[in-house]
Amino acid sequence: MIRRTDDRSARPATLAVVVVVLLALGALVAWQVGGLLGVSHSPAQVPAEEQSSAPARDDVPAPEVRTVVAPDAPDLQLAARSVAAAYGARGLPRPRVSSDAAARTTCCTIAADVDPASGLTGEQFRLRAGSGVTVVAGTPAGARAGLYTVADRIRSATTVVPVAEQDVTQGPRLGTRLTDVGAVGLDDDAAKFATGDDYSLNSDVVGSALLPAAPWVDADAVAEIETQFHALVDHAMEQGYNGVVVQGFLEYVTFDELGVYPAGDPHVARARAMVRAFGPVWQYAHDMGMKVYLMTDMLAVNPPLEEYLHRTVGSLDTTSPKLWSVYQAGVRELFASMPFVDGLMIRIGEGGSAYQLEGWDYGSKVAVTTPDAVQAMLRALLSTAGEQDKDVVFRTWTVGLGAVGDLHTNPESYETVLGKITDPHLIVSTKYSAGDFYSYLSLNPTLDVGDHRRIVELQARREFEGQGAVPDDLGALEQGALRRFLADNPNVEGIWNWSQTGGPLYAGPRALYLRQGFWQLWDLNSYLASRIAADPEVDLAAARADWVRQTLSSDRATVAAISRAFALSRSAITDGLYIGPYAQQSVKALGLEPPPMMWIFEWDIVSGDTATFDTIYSLSKDHLDEAVEQGHRAARTAAQMRDVVAGTSASGWTDPEQRTAFLASVEYEQDLFATLDAYRETVLRHAQWLDTGSPSARAAGLAARQRFATARAAHEARYGADPRLPAYNFTAADLGLERAGRDLAMAWTARGLLAVLVVALGLGTWRQGRPRFPGHRGLHLLWTGAVRPWRLGGVDGPSGAADRIVVIGVPALVLVLSRCAYTWFAAPAHLALTLGAWLLFALVAGVLAARVLGRRSWWTVLAAVGGVALLRSALLLAVLSWRGPGRYWFGFWTLPGQRTAYVTVAFAAFCWLFVATFAALRSAGSISRRRAGGIVALAGGAVLLVGGVVVAALGLEQVLATWNDQMALLPWGLHRILGITVFLGIPDSLPRDLAIAGALACATGAVLALVGRRRA
Repeated sequence: MIRRTDDRSARPATLAVVVVVLLALGALVAWQVGGLLGVSHSPAQVPAEEQSSAPARDDVPAPEVRTVVAPDAPDLQLAARSVAAAYGARGLPRPRVSSDAAARTTCCTIAADVDPASGLTGEQFRLRAGSGVTVVAGTPAGARAGLYTVADRIRSATTVVPVAEQDVTQGPRLGTRLTDVGAVGLDDDAAKFATGDDYSLNSDVVGSALLPAAPWVDADAVAEIETQFHALVDHAMEQGYNGVVVQGFLEYVTFDELGVYPAGDPHVARARAMVRAFGPVWQYAHDMGMKVYLMTDMLAVNPPLEEYLHRTVGSLDTTSPKLWSVYQAGVRELFASMPFVDGLMIRIGEGGSAYQLEGWDYGSKVAVTTPDAVQAMLRALLSTAGEQDKDVVFRTWTVGLGAVGDLHTNPESYETVLGKITDPHLIVSTKYSAGDFYSYLSLNPTLDVGDHRRIVELQARREFEGQGAVPDDLGALEQGALRRFLADNPNVEGIWNWSQTGGPLYAGPRALYLRQGFWQLWDLNSYLASRIAADPEVDLAAARADWVRQTLSSDRATVAAISRAFALSRSAITDGLYIGPYAQQSVKALGLEPPPMMWIFEWDIVSGDTATFDTIYSLSKDHLDEAVEQGHRAARTAAQMRDVVAGTSASGWTDPEQRTAFLASVEYEQDLFATLDAYRETVLRHAQWLDTGSPSARAAGLAARQRFATARAAHEARYGADPRLPAYNFTAADLGLERAGRDLAMAWTARGLLAVLVVALGLGTWRQGRPRFPGHRGLHLLWTGAVRPWRLGGVDGPSGAADRIVVIGVPALVLVLSRCAYTWFAAPAHLALTLGAWLLFALVAGVLAARVLGRRSWWTVLAAVGGVALLRSALLLAVLSWRGPGRYWFGFWTLPGQRTAYVTVAFAAFCWLFVATFAALRSAGSISRRRAGGIVALAGGAVLLVGGVVVAALGLEQVLATWNDQMALLPWGLHRILGITVFLGIPDSLPRDLAIAGALACATGAVLALVGRRRA
């Protein structure tokens, strides 16, 4: 430690050691910062998508049929009615549906025979054409599959029984084809859609039927949900699906055998009412031939259950068999009360308040975060499910989640977590992509490995690609993925298609599957997913045309035109919503895997933060012109789609309003992509200027910004009040551009302030002697405090008001102005944090010094603190003077060498504050090292204590959100979606921990500084 000597000098060797130690600490911090950022990238294996559209073709006449005959079973009669309805949809006489075998005639009949002796199993069937059509199957499932195939071909106006299929055994390639519940039960609240800023992720289907008291459920609301569910099941069966996944678990369970709920607790009566009301609703799917899975997050909890677990288990230890025995009892009860349920689907990767229904105390916790916990859960629940021949479907969606955070994408982690679990009742469900439902992602490598039964998750209404507001034909992408997985893994047995699931309901277009809006745009993807699952080699262009013929038009030219527009849709999406050179990289940062569409994070939130665009630019700068051209091309493709649809006649559409809706959709897409195109060029050229200083890049960026301002205003004016085609959210973009526009001004501000500061410190280097001008002694005190604080005791204190103003005012003014420039004069939260910390440290250290050493030492401490503040500010201003705070953050995010150098020196200078204060105290009088160290510890501890208490009182998430909104460093959407603390894994206890550490430092410092006698 620096030691005061008689001539007020520090030993050179001691000073050198101190400097080296501080720089070493700075280097250590810089290394830790680099490790925390963890930025890395590698080329992504982007799957190819080959799009084509079918030429116009003539309709094939449907067989002349008067009767459709099927066995007298609800599921087969429903399938027979689908065949009859297909004739009606063609404008043909609708056949009669009968279960009477006598209704079969030698001609004009479509009949389904279930013959166990046929040798056909499962969903296998044969088609035989004669005077009518006969469907032969060995099981009801096969007869259903055959009848729905016939109905699909009639609606498509294709040959019902091609010659090559006559009496040929056929059936779906994948035996499990699950759908979600679509928009069943979702609240079509016009007011919520109109605001467009509710990013809640709750998707409970029963919310509209819940009552706060007995009878607990609203019968009329249940009836409406039932109607919607029947429509969903009927439509899904027609498209070829044979299973449905319904949200729910804990709300149907009483835990009677355990006594989880106290006597009279309403959860028991509510659960029984839920089973009575909704059991028959969900059973309809079972009766129509579908498998029914209930789905829950784990841990599923409510307050009484959580209290019970703490009381009986001692904690929420998810590795404990005792904890899982409680859930085993719940699963056992569920299967007993609703025996038609085929299994339970479990997600562990998301949960919490963002998914909780408002006013509903059933929720979830993200608590199953280790391999041991996952294995304990699955072993327990599989044991219970196996007793009743039920399945457990485990979703591997665990991105960023503790020790199992890469289970979703890492084959080695998959083997570590699940390799030891071997059970025929376990089905593992995984998204097809190595990440979320974005384009440009590699196919998920974990679907190539493992011995478990596997299903592949698909999303028809792509939540990150317009949320169903624009055409987005996924057929080629999904066909390529399924072909790859089937070739590599014989255990792939099915798909789970999301027809509505995913993303916030109300922060997007007002469109509900089968219920509201132009939902047909993404119904194409649901149809194609089922067709591909049934036959991975299906001709996609022909299948798309089949759907168009069924859904939108019976006119051959119109069908071809619409098909062409859909075939163009993928190139428009992948160009318009992605920045290709960046998206083609697999990026890791902050322990997460940022998505390939990071510049729109997430859904409709256009980003404006420095971390995003600096990183995107750094990975794209070698192909920057290509990235910019990609935006131009997207707008041209959308315009081409618009022209194709506009070229059709309204009379060629089944419903002219659908033509109007389609045109509105592609015009919206054209407008959106033109706006995003201008924004893309604005931010990329600005980043190029930050990197290179190129005047041409700056000029191009400013020109693009003018285009963006015009396009953004027009986009908002046209779509800002349209709930069906809502304007994108450019709030974060505006914040980022506002700050980017000030970079050059901030650079000049920093240059001017740095010049003044250098002059001031230079004047302070003159030897004291007689002051040359008012305030000169104050400047000398600051200079000495900054670079030779051990000599402050030998320097005369302020000689007048001017000196006192300089010692206090100059550091304060420089701190304020430098931090204002650093924050673009736009972040008062950061300013308050910084100035508050400096002020509190100086006050506590100064007051304690005055108490222990006398009033003169007050100025000694202030000179040391003020001098160090000027040094730190000079370093900051030197960096800001380059090209403003934008260049500062560009270097921090993308240039490891510059970041390491700056952080090393900056942190060393920060630590110099404590050394300088200690040395100044020692120089001020007869004070021991113990007392001087105690004062420094108490002052530093006070900053931590007060800061921790203030942040805890305001709320850590809210403080971080306010700070980030003003600084625009990380995506604005982090807070609005799950929260910054959740995304980055910041513990909620951090403010409390800092306050405790500060209190301990204060207590220790007080003992050292204030207890005991002064040194003589």
